[in-house]
Amino acid sequence: MTSGGRRKSIAFFIVLGVCLSAGALALNIGWVIVNWRQAGMLILGVLAFPLIITGVVLNTIFLVREIRRNEQHGAFINAVTHELKTPVASIRLYLQTLQSRDIEPSRRQEFYQIMVEDTDRLLGTIEQVLHAGRVGARLRLGRPTPVDFSAIVRECMALARTRHHLPDDALTYCESLAGGSTPRVLGNEDELKAVVSNLVDNAIKYSGSQVHVAVALEQPEAAHATLRVRDQGVGISASELKRIFKRFYRIPGAVASRVKGTGLGLFIVRSVIARHGGTVFAESEGPGRGSTFTVQLPLLPPRRPHRGRRAGESG
Repeated sequence: MTSGGRRKSIAFFIVLGVCLSAGALALNIGWVIVNWRQAGMLILGVLAFPLIITGVVLNTIFLVREIRRNEQHGAFINAVTHELKTPVASIRLYLQTLQSRDIEPSRRQEFYQIMVEDTDRLLGTIEQVLHAGRVGARLRLGRPTPVDFSAIVRECMALARTRHHLPDDALTYCESLAGGSTPRVLGNEDELKAVVSNLVDNAIKYSGSQVHVAVALEQPEAAHATLRVRDQGVGISASELKRIFKRFYRIPGAVASRVKGTGLGLFIVRSVIARHGGTVFAESEGPGRGSTFTVQLPLLPPRRPHRGRRAGESG
């Protein structure tokens, strides 16, 4: 079903709900006028009328939500199919070329590099789907352990710089930690890496041709760390700031539609951060004015220095 057809279906159910509510209201008023002398039936009608109207409204809301959910599922299937099919088709093409022609060594190495990048893209899509499945099922990945969050951020930034072939000034990073301490988070290292990677990759992809992404890790207080990922890209309208964290949701518009994705990245971010006891939110001054994503996580208390035994102290 096309987007126009879906909008017509939603409009149809909204109009149907309004008509049913108006019809029920008219029937109730007419019934009261006709039977005003029967006090018992009048009281029963007054009590039953709100229940009928509530049922009609809830039914309409449910139908509209189901249509929107089906629309999101359809968009997700199309996006995942594209994200899986494109790198596979590219790898197949290069393999057929290598098989059918005698390629120069330098050119062959270039083909190998392109195929490696396509497999990375393929693995990234698969990992996002698997992460979303684990998050949706509320599965816990083993016992939480102390994790160096600063090391995770630096590692994800190095991978993003390599993956997107960015110069040093396109992706900047700064730390402002209390007393040079190591910010340790009690949680799952792989999930936290998925959070940082999704935020950094999104900032890069939505920056357009001129990438200027600034990542900052701060520790305003001993008990919390704050990660900010700021870009100067397409920006986000005020009405979309809360909706972007929903599963399968992608911002509508010509600019955003050119960026490929599954609509799962920010859903994974929000779910993982909530599981780790933190919060995440987005800020933007509007379309075309960039955006900032902020993650706040609780930290473990700093390690106390180990005190050795005093001289002459027995074991």
